[in-house]
Amino acid sequence: MTTSPSARGARRRHRDDTALALLFIAPASIGLLVFLIWPMITGIYYSFTEYTTLTPPTWVGLQNYREMLADSVFWNALVVTVLYVVINIGVQTIVALVIAVLMQRLTQSTILRSLVLTPYLVSNVVAAIVFLWILDTQLGIANIALGWFGIGPIQFWSNEAWVIPTIALVNVWRHMGYTALLIFAGLQSIPSHLYEAARTDGATEVQMFRRITMPLLRPILALVLIMTIIGSFQVFDTVSVTTQGGPADASRVLQMYIYQNAFAEYEFGYASALSVALLLILLVITFTQYRLSRAGESDLD
Repeated sequence: MTTSPSARGARRRHRDDTALALLFIAPASIGLLVFLIWPMITGIYYSFTEYTTLTPPTWVGLQNYREMLADSVFWNALVVTVLYVVINIGVQTIVALVIAVLMQRLTQSTILRSLVLTPYLVSNVVAAIVFLWILDTQLGIANIALGWFGIGPIQFWSNEAWVIPTIALVNVWRHMGYTALLIFAGLQSIPSHLYEAARTDGATEVQMFRRITMPLLRPILALVLIMTIIGSFQVFDTVSVTTQGGPADASRVLQMYIYQNAFAEYEFGYASALSVALLLILLVITFTQYRLSRAGESDLD
């Protein structure tokens, strides 16, 4: 049986499309290999070595990990990081959810969405410098305003009890607009006829939020939480600009501790072990949260 010209042409076009697709993904694949996969493999190898800039890597096995488990500074940095994540994610998620629901229920203005996203366009370093001035103990406008009400001055950056909440809320201000737009995109996927039917049955806005919005928003909200938690565990620039880990290690987050070991003490092997530990922590948290939140399932099905 002979093959028709149209069938041969279809197969030829399919082969051409595959080659074109590989050509388009090649730059991204090369970037992924060079800037992510290879550094990760190299970092894992270095975590089993004693390595400084002055000597070649020397294999020491699990010595760095045993040292890490006995390192009180590491455990303090982990506790500080978890505290930061809890405050940052808790406040950011609630505020972003409220903003997203208000945008969906009251107005869907493009201008308003642009304004909400504006803080995210400011770099972390710039935001940290601005809030460093605003919250300064002596000259900051925030403490001047609090003084009008007989409060303060509050040592936002130099008090052990205030420093992590302050850093967390600065980053809430910067990221809440972006998180709100992600949640807003999820709200757009909820069919409007569900709200109309509930409204016809006499449901209030609060009841519709609890029984329609939250259950159907769960997959998107779970993915947003996974993304924001991963980003929060990697906080560094705000701490580096404002406190350098002080006072008395009260804001020395895990990324700051890794940086100090690598570029201040030149202990690249130990810093690599700390980085691998952070990677494992994030993998466990992501997998657990994904399974518990059933992020891959939707109640619309």
